[in-house]
Amino acid sequence: MVDSRENNSPIKRRKISDDKFRVFQKCFCVDCTALQTSVLVGVNRNTAQRYLSFFRKLVLAAAWYEREKYEIGNGVEVDESYFGPKRQRGKRGRGASKKIIVFGLLKRSGKVFTRVISRASQAEILPIIRQTVRSGSDIYSDGWRSYDALGIYGYNHKKVKHHENEFANGNNHINGIESFWSWTKHRLTKFHGFTRDQFADFLLESEWRFNHRHDMKKQLQTFIKKYQVSGVI
Repeated sequence: MVDSRENNSPIKRRKISDDKFRVFQKCFCVDCTALQTSVLVGVNRNTAQRYLSFFRKLVLAAAWYEREKYEIGNGVEVDESYFGPKRQRGKRGRGASKKIIVFGLLKRSGKVFTRVISRASQAEILPIIRQTVRSGSDIYSDGWRSYDALGIYGYNHKKVKHHENEFANGNNHINGIESFWSWTKHRLTKFHGFTRDQFADFLLESEWRFNHRHDMKKQLQTFIKKYQVSGVI
């Protein structure tokens, strides 16, 4: 969990006006880079980075707390995705090359939950599903064999046969979670690379942003008010 007491977390804004502080918040909510924020607010890049990092630590702490309460009901899409360098020629199949594997669950018209895994195996995936999704729920997946045992555990398992070039069959599809993967990968390109240690925070922030895409500004202002009451900012 992110500790808000880490170095440079508290923001002393004696030299920042309320108007500029509000622009900082807006820049964070629309996911501006530090350079873009510095131009819009009229400060140097280091100052912009310090404020954006502070807001990021606030939402990461909140995201960890929200994860502890996750329980997803009926209508869940599950899938894995691979993040990292492009695969080498000749390397094929799930887990090829040195990519980071992420497993995701998405409640249709609801929230997404992600977790980094070491292998896309039944032994790793099924416990996550059983801890997060209520038994008896409809679960949608592709034809990967790691999902074959879902019916045994009381789930109504519905497959889309990607290996037969089937990407949707009526209501059977995983378009929602695949759209989240695509959006996350596009978002991460703005950071121009990251270490494996940094990836978990980037992924968690993407998850939080997706889950609060309709109330992000309100959520951020709530976190900030808590710090203002304590006199930190």
